[in-house]
Amino acid sequence: MSETLELKPNEYLIREGENSANMFYLQSGTLAVYKRKGDAERQIGTIYSGELVGEMSFLDKKPRSATVKAIQECTLVVIPVDKFQKFLDSQPAWHKALIDTLLDRLRRANTRIKIDI
Repeated sequence: MSETLELKPNEYLIREGENSANMFYLQSGTLAVYKRKGDAERQIGTIYSGELVGEMSFLDKKPRSATVKAIQECTLVVIPVDKFQKFLDSQPAWHKALIDTLLDRLRRANTRIKIDI
């Protein structure tokens, strides 16, 4: 049985820069994605039910690239890193190389995003 997490509006799930290895499946509700610029935060995206959140840090073990908080009540399924790692370890080496390549490109693209506040 998977662990679930309940969030109320304005509760944080993830904070930019923190270390965490959890990934979540948004079962219901809506989340907002924010990036920091100085002391301000700007919403840069929205996560809807049926989508994953926290996948980059889950896969590459690097700090969170954005802040995520609930817009409305949310139910999330916590995806255990150990079970996913066992699955990944059973796959051909090129699967991990593909994931690593895509994550590297995405993180580099994220650092180039300009935020006007």
